[in-house]
Amino acid sequence: MTDLAVGVVDVYVVQHRGGDWRVLCLRRALGRSRAGAWEMVTGRIDPGEAPGAAARREVHEETGLDLLDLWTVGVESFWLPAADRVHHALLFVGRVDDRAPGVRTGDEHDAAEWLSLDDACERLTWPWSRRRLREAYALLGRGDAGPVDDVTRVP
Repeated sequence: MTDLAVGVVDVYVVQHRGGDWRVLCLRRALGRSRAGAWEMVTGRIDPGEAPGAAARREVHEETGLDLLDLWTVGVESFWLPAADRVHHALLFVGRVDDRAPGVRTGDEHDAAEWLSLDDACERLTWPWSRRRLREAYALLGRGDAGPVDDVTRVP
């Protein structure tokens, strides 16, 4: 029987520059799963770890950046045939200081670029990532989630 798991976080890391979003896109390194794919920060939720804490940890581990703000923006489901498991990825937007130091890539990624919203939507490999990024911008493009900020902001 196929398993169902909520154990993955995906984080769109953004900067607000002059009212516009700059979106961090990472390219998977050669020799890794999904080599050459452009994506956002992704990772597993450790046992006993809260999803928001996992999102913050994964951003720091994969980029060296620390988030100023974090919002939940949805859930995306996908099936991994090799494991016969349906994962629910919890989607977040994390904002970093627009003067943050450079992005550090580790073993998982071999390139990182800050792109405009439109360029990021063209660069991201998965179609659902592009769609979800536009939806996140529709919600948070003003700098917060407006009247629903109290239920989407992650402490």
